Amino acid sequence: MREITTENAKALEALRGDASLVKLLERMPKDVQQSFTEDQLSSLKLAIGARTWGSHAVDVRSTVRFFRYRYYYVFIAGRNRREVSQREKLVALYIQVMFVTGFVLVCSAFAILILYLVKSALGIDIFPNFSFGVWGWFKETFL
Repeated sequence: MREITTENAKALEALRGDASLVKLLERMPKDVQQSFTEDQLSSLKLAIGARTWGSHAVDVRSTVRFFRYRYYYVFIAGRNRREVSQREKLVALYIQVMFVTGFVLVCSAFAILILYLVKSALGIDIFPNFSFGVWGWFKETFL
């Protein structure tokens, strides 16, 4: 066993103040908590540190019962703080472009529909004796 120096005592106190270790140690009896050495606490921190998720802006965890089995789901979202490779950046850029393009297309289609309904409500006929039928459906459904 190592002899306890001031430096070791400070390191031990820093380890005992770690949030993940505190949660783990709180579930143990006091005499067991005090029996851990610095090396043991460091090893415990490494072992449970791999499972630590951190805090997320959105963190939804629950279970669903399906016949005899129970399934769990986890939905987390938040700011990405890890290092991202060039390939991941490229994939993220493509996905972002697809979402923005989809959003613009949906907004444009909605704007065209609104303009068409306004034109029809004002009685403006661009093509005589031709209709898409949207105005008739809109009048029957909503007016």
